[in-house]
Amino acid sequence: LVGHYSANACLLSICSLFGAAVTTVEGIGNTKTRIHPVQERIAKCHGTQCGFCSPGMVMSLYSLLRNIPKPSMDQLMEALGGNLCRCTGYRPIVDACKTFCKATDCCQSKENGTCCLDQEESELLDSELGNRTCEKLFQEEEFLPLDPTQEFIFPPELMNRAEKQPKRTRVFYGERITWISPVTLGGLLEVKAKYPDAPIVMGNTTVGPDMKFKGIFHPVIISPDGIAELNVVNYLDNGLTIGAGCSLAQLKDILTDVVLDLPVEKTQTYQALLKHLRTLAGSQIRNVASLGGNIISRHSTSDLNPLLAVGNCTLNLASKDGKRQIPLNDQFLMRAQSSDLKPEEILVSVNIPYSKKWEFVSAFRQAPRQQNALAFVVSGMRVLFEEDTNIIKDISIFYGGIGSTTVCAKKLCQKLTGRAWNEEMLGGACRSVLDEVFLPASAPGGMVEYKRSLIVSFLFKFYLEVLQNLKMMNPSLCPCLPAEYGSVLEDFHCKHYETVLRYQKVDTKQFPQDPIGRPIMHQSGIKHATGEAIYCDDMPAHDQELFLAFVTSSRPHAKIVSIDTSEALKLPGVIDVLIGKDLQGVNSFCEFPENEEILATDEVFGVGQLVCAVIADSDVKAKRAAGLVKIEYSDLKPLILTIEVIIKFFSERKIDYGDVDEAFKTVDQILEGEIHIGGQEHFYMETQSVLVVPYGEDKEMDVYVSTQHSKLAQDIVASVLKVPSNKIMCHVKRVGGAFGGKTFKTGIMAAITAFARFVNTKELYKCVMKNKIILMKEKLGDIMNSQFILVNGRREVQFAKQNKTKEKKTCNEKKLK
Repeated sequence: LVGHYSANACLLSICSLFGAAVTTVEGIGNTKTRIHPVQERIAKCHGTQCGFCSPGMVMSLYSLLRNIPKPSMDQLMEALGGNLCRCTGYRPIVDACKTFCKATDCCQSKENGTCCLDQEESELLDSELGNRTCEKLFQEEEFLPLDPTQEFIFPPELMNRAEKQPKRTRVFYGERITWISPVTLGGLLEVKAKYPDAPIVMGNTTVGPDMKFKGIFHPVIISPDGIAELNVVNYLDNGLTIGAGCSLAQLKDILTDVVLDLPVEKTQTYQALLKHLRTLAGSQIRNVASLGGNIISRHSTSDLNPLLAVGNCTLNLASKDGKRQIPLNDQFLMRAQSSDLKPEEILVSVNIPYSKKWEFVSAFRQAPRQQNALAFVVSGMRVLFEEDTNIIKDISIFYGGIGSTTVCAKKLCQKLTGRAWNEEMLGGACRSVLDEVFLPASAPGGMVEYKRSLIVSFLFKFYLEVLQNLKMMNPSLCPCLPAEYGSVLEDFHCKHYETVLRYQKVDTKQFPQDPIGRPIMHQSGIKHATGEAIYCDDMPAHDQELFLAFVTSSRPHAKIVSIDTSEALKLPGVIDVLIGKDLQGVNSFCEFPENEEILATDEVFGVGQLVCAVIADSDVKAKRAAGLVKIEYSDLKPLILTIEVIIKFFSERKIDYGDVDEAFKTVDQILEGEIHIGGQEHFYMETQSVLVVPYGEDKEMDVYVSTQHSKLAQDIVASVLKVPSNKIMCHVKRVGGAFGGKTFKTGIMAAITAFARFVNTKELYKCVMKNKIILMKEKLGDIMNSQFILVNGRREVQFAKQNKTKEKKTCNEKKLK
């Protein structure tokens, strides 16, 4: 059976794709052969602006259409979940995707029984504007039709190989890491016994980010592939047994079928799990992330673990020594030694029991967004009553997101057992829960008061949900709910709101060449949608590239006592380390704020400030060496922690025009007050990116830069190199999102990149031949490939050289000096 899955490309390891057919955005269509209907409609419906998110949107929709040629709006919105767009806006993207849906353009509103096109506002608009407006910016009848029969088939060669070739353990050897893929449970247990500390990777959603962002290194990685025991689904008398290797998308499908087949009283836990599975991450993550990985990682913000814990689930473990079961309880989630896996053990499957009559399970979470966001607080709650009563027989409450582990309110549950389900019980529970589920004022992530209120409000909502269920089962057990509580029991629904947009019609008397008022497609729209648009980081790699990784400050306001680069320089492949003193005399710019430097020398004023940079012959080595640079700091005073404090250090600034004091005497109203706005992080899809290409004579160079202010980048580079600005040619082909963050700082990165070309002459000559031109390329963060987007704060600068000309060594030495 062939399935089509969209996946987050930054998490997928090449080793895990053995036997799979990978389809990329360039593969489904391009301008050299033909474009795919999905690509055409995204572009022609004006669903692209900077274009950096467009390939991800295309591939998410493409995978949906391969599985469901005529999707519903719900399926469409679920498929697009997990894709980010920062400049186009989602409406034109959704408009393009809706052209494939089986729904009509009309909203067919169920709330008032009328159509949006019949509403009074629409009629009024028609009467006022007459025939001068139209409702669409594109004509659907002009689009290429979608023909599922013309799509790619799964390669027969891969099918034959999977059927005929004997299954055996595959081993991939890398420079530092060995990847082992057993194909049988026995082989997996053998490998795990041999390498007990090696992690087991299925979807790579935990190990991958830990290695990338936290610097955690694993010399051996074990990745089970197609082991039947890890993908089992057994329907037992007391519940379900689901293999630990099942993806979260598969788990969602399994539970959906079970909920439809079994009585409601048996599926309370399954319904609660489904509620969270619909919003957990995005479809690209759920398609690869495994149930076992979610459990074993035991993240405090896990959406599933609190529900599995209150559902009394058990874990089936195996090792070479045999099999055993452990409960998924608070001791396991706290990693207590007596209730944890042994190093040589693996999680094979999970038993999820059926719920009982008079048992109720609820799931709660509050996050910044409905999908693709970690929850501030997540909770699972379960209560079992004495038959045909409202007396609590057993109760379990777990909270996540409020500490380093998922927390069980065990003492509170013991107090509530045996009590009636009424307001008196609720009041006591709300007063006691914060004493046990304690959240200190200095808790990581902040928002302590908000999280405390969520802890109590989830408990209140659980009380109302159970009260409503008891009322349905036996009306005499509890009073009617007050009318004002009705909205508390309603979940937030993502309604597919329809709007009527009116656009000015193009005047028929206009010349065909006149673009005014015409809905013209983005000039690069098709290239954006096919992945052919070239951004700075997409430029071809050059032979014998060198890389540079930045070392940034970890302190906000401190004096730099010392910089120890010895360990970094010992690493094989490391060429040199560039520090602020190397830029003596050019470590500033006339438009910089006072005391701001290109590379910090004596003190730093903020976390993330550039301190030095490591040059190496690979990006991996450069990053690794950057982590070995040791910087010793000494804190400076005053400590500035609030805006109010920093205002005291600046003189008051005013912008007055006219007689302001006299004007205030005559105004009708004067409003005074304060507004507090939290910090905002620049979140562009393409991270900072610069490519610097020296010509080799007269210090001339081309600077390919992703910036909003190319003139400023030119001036900073020229200032640092002490050359006229006309020696520096800046090119801006396109920018993958900016929002102000690529105005000023990009020039600093370009200057450091350019300056590195002219320092450390002897060390550079050891690595590159004297008759080569050095090509320098800078990229901050690993840009995602063409399918999906992930932005990170890691910074690296890449150097390369290009064999264009030969020069004498003496001339080169003079230029490098």
